[in-house]
Amino acid sequence: MLEQGFWDNQELAQQTTKEISGVKRIIQQWTGVRDLHEEALTLVELLDEAADVGLQAELDTLLPGLQRAVDELELASLLSGEYDGGNAILTIHPGAGGTESQDWASMLLRMYTRWAEDQDYTVEVLDYQPGDEAGLKDATLLIQGTNAYGYLRSEKGVHRLVRISPFDSSGRRHTSFSSVEVLPEIEDDVTVAINPDDLRIDTYRASGAGGQHVNKTDSAIRITHLPSGIVVQCQSERSQHSNREAALKILRARLLERQMEEQRAKMDSLKGQQRDIAWGSQIRSYVFCPYTLVKDHRSNVEVGNVNAVMDGDLDPFIEGFLKLK
Repeated sequence: MLEQGFWDNQELAQQTTKEISGVKRIIQQWTGVRDLHEEALTLVELLDEAADVGLQAELDTLLPGLQRAVDELELASLLSGEYDGGNAILTIHPGAGGTESQDWASMLLRMYTRWAEDQDYTVEVLDYQPGDEAGLKDATLLIQGTNAYGYLRSEKGVHRLVRISPFDSSGRRHTSFSSVEVLPEIEDDVTVAINPDDLRIDTYRASGAGGQHVNKTDSAIRITHLPSGIVVQCQSERSQHSNREAALKILRARLLERQMEEQRAKMDSLKGQQRDIAWGSQIRSYVFCPYTLVKDHRSNVEVGNVNAVMDGDLDPFIEGFLKLK
Protein backbone atom coordinates (compact mmCIF):
# COMPACT_ATOMS: atom_id res chain seq x y z
CA MET A 1 0.00 0.00 0.00
CA LEU A 2 2.95 2.30 0.58
CA GLU A 3 4.48 1.53 -2.82
CA GLN A 4 4.57 4.31 -5.37
CA GLY A 5 1.66 4.16 -7.80
CA PHE A 6 -0.46 1.85 -5.59
CA TRP A 7 -3.43 4.24 -5.70
CA ASP A 8 -3.19 4.94 -9.43
CA ASN A 9 -5.66 2.14 -10.09
CA GLN A 10 -8.42 2.99 -7.60
CA GLU A 11 -10.50 -0.14 -8.23
CA LEU A 12 -7.55 -2.50 -7.78
CA ALA A 13 -6.33 -0.57 -4.74
CA GLN A 14 -9.72 -0.76 -3.06
CA GLN A 15 -9.95 -4.49 -3.74
CA THR A 16 -6.47 -5.02 -2.29
CA THR A 17 -7.22 -2.99 0.84
CA LYS A 18 -10.45 -4.98 1.30
CA GLU A 19 -8.49 -8.25 1.12
CA ILE A 20 -5.91 -6.90 3.56
CA SER A 21 -8.67 -5.96 6.00
CA GLY A 22 -10.07 -9.47 5.76
CA VAL A 23 -6.68 -11.03 6.49
CA LYS A 24 -6.15 -8.66 9.41
CA ARG A 25 -9.51 -9.65 10.87
CA ILE A 26 -8.58 -13.35 10.72
CA ILE A 27 -5.22 -12.66 12.35
CA GLN A 28 -6.90 -10.65 15.09
CA GLN A 29 -9.28 -13.54 15.75
CA TRP A 30 -6.40 -16.01 16.06
CA THR A 31 -4.29 -13.77 18.26
CA GLY A 32 -7.30 -12.96 20.41
CA VAL A 33 -7.97 -16.65 21.07
CA ARG A 34 -4.28 -17.32 21.69
CA ASP A 35 -3.96 -14.46 24.19
CA LEU A 36 -7.10 -15.47 26.09
CA HIS A 37 -5.96 -19.09 26.19
CA GLU A 38 -2.54 -18.16 27.54
CA GLU A 39 -4.11 -15.92 30.15
CA ALA A 40 -6.45 -18.72 31.24
CA LEU A 41 -3.54 -21.18 31.50
CA THR A 42 -1.64 -18.71 33.67
CA LEU A 43 -4.61 -18.34 36.02
CA VAL A 44 -5.01 -22.12 36.24
CA GLU A 45 -1.32 -22.54 37.12
CA LEU A 46 -1.57 -19.89 39.84
CA LEU A 47 -4.67 -21.56 41.27
CA ASP A 48 -2.84 -24.90 41.35
CA GLU A 49 -0.17 -23.32 43.52
CA ALA A 50 -2.56 -21.58 45.88
CA ALA A 51 -6.34 -21.27 46.07
CA ASP A 52 -7.41 -17.67 45.73
CA VAL A 53 -10.98 -16.39 45.50
CA GLY A 54 -9.97 -13.39 43.42
CA LEU A 55 -8.07 -15.51 40.87
CA GLN A 56 -10.97 -17.95 40.62
CA ALA A 57 -13.41 -15.11 39.96
CA GLU A 58 -11.09 -13.72 37.28
CA LEU A 59 -10.90 -17.14 35.60
CA ASP A 60 -14.68 -17.57 35.76
CA THR A 61 -15.08 -14.20 34.02
CA LEU A 62 -12.48 -14.99 31.34
CA LEU A 63 -13.65 -18.47 30.29
CA PRO A 64 -16.99 -17.46 28.68
CA GLY A 65 -15.16 -14.90 26.54
CA LEU A 66 -12.63 -17.53 25.49
CA GLN A 67 -15.46 -19.90 24.56
CA ARG A 68 -17.16 -17.23 22.44
CA ALA A 69 -13.90 -16.42 20.66
CA VAL A 70 -13.28 -20.11 19.88
CA ASP A 71 -16.86 -20.50 18.61
CA GLU A 72 -16.47 -17.50 16.30
CA LEU A 73 -13.21 -18.91 14.96
CA GLU A 74 -14.79 -22.31 14.39
CA LEU A 75 -17.72 -20.70 12.59
CA ALA A 76 -15.40 -18.79 10.24
CA SER A 77 -13.53 -22.04 9.46
CA LEU A 78 -16.76 -23.54 8.07
CA LEU A 79 -16.82 -21.03 5.21
CA SER A 80 -15.22 -22.64 2.18
CA GLY A 81 -17.33 -21.46 -0.77
CA GLU A 82 -15.82 -19.46 -3.61
CA TYR A 83 -17.72 -16.29 -2.66
CA ASP A 84 -18.12 -16.86 1.09
CA GLY A 85 -15.52 -14.28 2.03
CA GLY A 86 -17.18 -11.43 0.15
CA ASN A 87 -20.12 -9.06 0.38
CA ALA A 88 -23.78 -10.05 0.16
CA ILE A 89 -26.79 -8.66 -1.70
CA LEU A 90 -29.90 -9.39 0.36
CA THR A 91 -33.42 -8.86 -0.99
CA ILE A 92 -36.68 -9.20 0.95
CA HIS A 93 -40.03 -9.85 -0.77
CA PRO A 94 -43.28 -9.98 1.22
CA GLY A 95 -45.66 -12.80 0.34
CA ALA A 96 -49.40 -12.68 -0.11
CA GLY A 97 -51.28 -11.02 2.72
CA GLY A 98 -51.14 -7.30 2.05
CA THR A 99 -50.20 -5.01 4.92
CA GLU A 100 -49.51 -7.84 7.37
CA SER A 101 -46.90 -9.47 5.09
CA GLN A 102 -45.41 -6.10 4.15
CA ASP A 103 -44.99 -5.27 7.83
CA TRP A 104 -43.31 -8.66 8.39
CA ALA A 105 -40.89 -7.86 5.56
CA SER A 106 -39.94 -4.58 7.26
CA MET A 107 -39.35 -6.48 10.53
CA LEU A 108 -36.93 -8.78 8.68
CA LEU A 109 -35.20 -5.76 7.16
CA ARG A 110 -34.62 -4.36 10.65
CA MET A 111 -33.43 -7.75 11.92
CA TYR A 112 -30.78 -8.13 9.22
CA THR A 113 -29.67 -4.51 9.59
CA ARG A 114 -29.21 -5.02 13.34
CA TRP A 115 -27.27 -8.25 12.73
CA ALA A 116 -24.98 -6.55 10.22
CA GLU A 117 -24.31 -3.65 12.58
CA ASP A 118 -23.39 -6.10 15.34
CA GLN A 119 -20.84 -7.64 12.95
CA ASP A 120 -19.41 -4.18 12.18
CA TYR A 121 -20.55 -4.57 8.57
CA THR A 122 -21.61 -1.70 6.35
CA VAL A 123 -25.22 -1.69 5.15
CA GLU A 124 -26.22 0.16 1.96
CA VAL A 125 -29.83 0.33 0.80
CA LEU A 126 -29.86 -0.36 -2.95
CA ASP A 127 -33.61 -0.38 -3.42
CA TYR A 128 -36.63 0.24 -1.20
CA GLN A 129 -40.30 0.13 -2.18
CA PRO A 130 -42.54 1.24 0.72
CA GLY A 131 -45.74 -0.61 1.50
CA ASP A 132 -49.19 0.83 0.84
CA GLU A 133 -50.04 1.36 4.52
CA ALA A 134 -47.07 -0.01 6.44
CA GLY A 135 -43.94 -2.05 5.91
CA LEU A 136 -42.41 -2.54 2.47
CA LYS A 137 -43.07 -4.14 -0.90
CA ASP A 138 -39.43 -4.88 -1.70
CA ALA A 139 -36.03 -3.97 -0.28
CA THR A 140 -32.49 -4.77 -1.38
CA LEU A 141 -29.43 -4.29 0.81
CA LEU A 142 -25.73 -4.48 0.03
CA ILE A 143 -24.04 -5.81 3.17
CA GLN A 144 -20.29 -5.25 3.02
CA GLY A 145 -17.79 -7.04 5.23
CA THR A 146 -15.57 -10.10 5.47
CA ASN A 147 -17.60 -13.33 5.18
CA ALA A 148 -20.91 -11.45 4.83
CA TYR A 149 -22.15 -13.74 2.05
CA GLY A 150 -20.78 -16.86 3.73
CA TYR A 151 -22.88 -16.18 6.81
CA LEU A 152 -25.99 -14.75 5.17
CA ARG A 153 -26.44 -17.45 2.53
CA SER A 154 -27.96 -19.45 5.39
CA GLU A 155 -30.90 -17.00 5.35
CA LYS A 156 -32.08 -17.71 1.81
CA GLY A 157 -35.65 -18.99 1.72
CA VAL A 158 -39.09 -18.29 3.09
CA HIS A 159 -39.54 -16.95 6.62
CA ARG A 160 -42.88 -17.54 8.39
CA LEU A 161 -44.41 -15.30 11.06
CA VAL A 162 -47.21 -16.24 13.49
CA ARG A 163 -48.58 -13.44 15.67
CA ILE A 164 -51.62 -11.44 16.73
CA SER A 165 -51.84 -8.92 13.92
CA PRO A 166 -51.74 -5.25 14.98
CA PHE A 167 -53.72 -4.54 11.79
CA ASP A 168 -56.64 -6.80 12.77
CA SER A 169 -59.21 -4.99 14.91
CA SER A 170 -60.56 -8.36 16.07
CA GLY A 171 -57.18 -9.37 17.51
CA ARG A 172 -56.95 -12.60 15.55
CA ARG A 173 -53.79 -14.61 15.00
CA HIS A 174 -52.27 -14.33 11.51
CA THR A 175 -49.64 -16.25 9.59
CA SER A 176 -47.47 -14.27 7.17
CA PHE A 177 -44.63 -15.13 4.82
CA SER A 178 -41.70 -13.24 3.32
CA SER A 179 -38.91 -14.56 1.13
CA VAL A 180 -35.26 -13.64 1.54
CA GLU A 181 -32.89 -13.82 -1.42
CA VAL A 182 -29.13 -13.73 -0.74
CA LEU A 183 -26.59 -13.33 -3.53
CA PRO A 184 -22.83 -12.75 -3.57
CA GLU A 185 -21.64 -9.40 -4.84
CA ILE A 186 -19.89 -10.05 -8.16
CA GLU A 187 -17.33 -7.60 -9.47
CA ASP A 188 -17.13 -8.12 -13.26
CA ASP A 189 -16.76 -11.89 -12.82
CA VAL A 190 -15.44 -13.44 -16.05
CA THR A 191 -17.84 -16.36 -15.61
CA VAL A 192 -20.81 -13.99 -15.88
CA ALA A 193 -20.71 -12.42 -19.32
CA ILE A 194 -23.24 -9.66 -19.96
CA ASN A 195 -23.71 -8.44 -23.51
CA PRO A 196 -24.83 -4.79 -23.47
CA ASP A 197 -27.06 -5.57 -26.45
CA ASP A 198 -29.01 -7.97 -24.23
CA LEU A 199 -30.04 -5.21 -21.84
CA ARG A 200 -33.04 -2.90 -21.86
CA ILE A 201 -32.40 0.00 -19.51
CA ASP A 202 -35.28 2.20 -18.38
CA THR A 203 -35.16 5.28 -16.19
CA TYR A 204 -37.96 6.48 -13.97
CA ARG A 205 -38.65 8.81 -11.09
CA ALA A 206 -37.75 7.24 -7.75
CA SER A 207 -40.27 6.99 -4.94
CA GLY A 208 -40.17 6.37 -1.20
CA ALA A 209 -37.31 7.06 1.18
CA GLY A 210 -34.39 9.12 -0.05
CA GLY A 211 -35.11 12.75 0.59
CA GLN A 212 -36.52 15.41 -1.69
CA HIS A 213 -33.90 15.08 -4.41
CA VAL A 214 -34.67 11.43 -5.10
CA ASN A 215 -38.21 12.35 -6.22
CA LYS A 216 -37.30 15.24 -8.53
CA THR A 217 -35.22 13.50 -11.20
CA ASP A 218 -35.49 10.33 -13.28
CA SER A 219 -32.51 8.81 -11.45
CA ALA A 220 -33.96 5.36 -10.75
CA ILE A 221 -32.85 2.54 -13.05
CA ARG A 222 -34.59 -0.63 -14.19
CA ILE A 223 -32.58 -3.16 -16.20
CA THR A 224 -34.16 -6.07 -18.06
CA HIS A 225 -31.88 -8.91 -19.19
CA LEU A 226 -33.72 -9.96 -22.32
CA PRO A 227 -32.36 -13.54 -22.75
CA SER A 228 -33.24 -14.58 -19.18
CA GLY A 229 -36.11 -12.20 -18.44
CA ILE A 230 -34.44 -11.14 -15.16
CA VAL A 231 -35.45 -7.62 -14.08
CA VAL A 232 -33.50 -5.62 -11.49
CA GLN A 233 -33.89 -2.07 -10.28
CA CYS A 234 -32.16 0.45 -8.05
CA GLN A 235 -33.33 3.86 -6.85
CA SER A 236 -31.33 4.54 -3.70
CA GLU A 237 -28.49 6.70 -5.01
CA ARG A 238 -28.72 10.32 -6.10
CA SER A 239 -27.15 9.83 -9.54
CA GLN A 240 -28.42 7.76 -12.43
CA HIS A 241 -24.88 6.43 -13.00
CA SER A 242 -24.60 5.12 -9.42
CA ASN A 243 -27.96 3.43 -9.66
CA ARG A 244 -26.99 1.81 -12.96
CA GLU A 245 -23.79 0.37 -11.45
CA ALA A 246 -25.69 -0.95 -8.43
CA ALA A 247 -28.36 -2.54 -10.64
CA LEU A 248 -25.67 -4.24 -12.74
CA LYS A 249 -24.17 -5.69 -9.55
CA ILE A 250 -27.53 -7.24 -8.68
CA LEU A 251 -27.96 -8.54 -12.24
CA ARG A 252 -24.51 -10.18 -12.26
CA ALA A 253 -25.28 -11.84 -8.94
CA ARG A 254 -28.64 -13.19 -10.14
CA LEU A 255 -27.16 -14.50 -13.37
CA LEU A 256 -24.43 -16.26 -11.37
CA GLU A 257 -27.05 -17.78 -9.09
CA ARG A 258 -28.96 -19.07 -12.11
CA GLN A 259 -25.78 -20.67 -13.48
CA MET A 260 -25.09 -22.32 -10.12
CA GLU A 261 -28.65 -23.64 -9.85
CA GLU A 262 -28.46 -25.08 -13.35
CA GLN A 263 -25.22 -26.83 -12.46
CA ARG A 264 -26.71 -28.24 -9.25
CA ALA A 265 -29.80 -29.44 -11.11
CA LYS A 266 -27.61 -31.17 -13.70
CA MET A 267 -25.57 -32.92 -11.00
CA ASP A 268 -28.73 -34.02 -9.19
CA SER A 269 -30.17 -35.49 -12.40
CA LEU A 270 -26.93 -37.39 -13.00
CA LYS A 271 -27.11 -38.77 -9.45
CA GLY A 272 -30.73 -39.79 -9.94
CA GLN A 273 -31.91 -37.50 -7.14
CA GLN A 274 -34.64 -34.90 -7.00
CA ARG A 275 -34.09 -31.66 -5.19
CA ASP A 276 -36.46 -28.79 -4.48
CA ILE A 277 -34.82 -25.45 -5.23
CA ALA A 278 -38.13 -23.61 -5.49
CA TRP A 279 -38.78 -20.12 -4.15
CA GLY A 280 -41.24 -21.40 -1.54
CA SER A 281 -38.90 -23.54 0.57
CA GLN A 282 -39.79 -22.56 4.13
CA ILE A 283 -36.68 -22.44 6.29
CA ARG A 284 -37.71 -20.81 9.58
CA SER A 285 -40.75 -19.97 11.70
CA TYR A 286 -41.04 -17.02 14.10
CA VAL A 287 -43.87 -17.57 16.58
CA PHE A 288 -45.03 -14.68 18.78
CA CYS A 289 -48.33 -16.25 19.86
CA PRO A 290 -49.56 -18.44 21.59
CA TYR A 291 -45.96 -19.02 22.72
CA THR A 292 -42.62 -17.49 21.72
CA LEU A 293 -40.23 -19.54 19.64
CA VAL A 294 -38.02 -19.22 16.58
CA LYS A 295 -37.27 -22.56 14.93
CA ASP A 296 -35.08 -23.33 11.93
CA HIS A 297 -36.63 -26.25 10.03
CA ARG A 298 -33.33 -27.36 8.47
CA SER A 299 -31.05 -27.55 11.52
CA ASN A 300 -33.84 -27.81 14.15
CA VAL A 301 -32.15 -25.02 16.12
CA GLU A 302 -34.70 -23.37 18.44
CA VAL A 303 -34.53 -20.08 20.36
CA GLY A 304 -37.22 -19.01 22.80
CA ASN A 305 -36.23 -15.35 22.98
CA VAL A 306 -38.00 -13.99 19.88
CA ASN A 307 -37.16 -10.37 20.71
CA ALA A 308 -33.43 -11.12 20.80
CA VAL A 309 -33.64 -12.77 17.38
CA MET A 310 -35.54 -9.82 15.93
CA ASP A 311 -32.82 -7.58 17.35
CA GLY A 312 -30.26 -9.42 15.20
CA ASP A 313 -29.17 -12.43 17.28
CA LEU A 314 -28.94 -14.82 14.32
CA ASP A 315 -25.67 -16.57 15.18
CA PRO A 316 -27.27 -19.78 16.55
CA PHE A 317 -29.17 -20.28 13.27
CA ILE A 318 -26.20 -19.39 11.06
CA GLU A 319 -23.93 -21.75 12.98
CA GLY A 320 -26.52 -24.54 12.91
CA PHE A 321 -26.88 -24.21 9.13
CA LEU A 322 -23.14 -24.18 8.46
CA LYS A 323 -22.58 -27.26 10.60
CA LEU A 324 -25.07 -29.17 8.44
CA LYS A 325 -22.62 -29.01 5.54
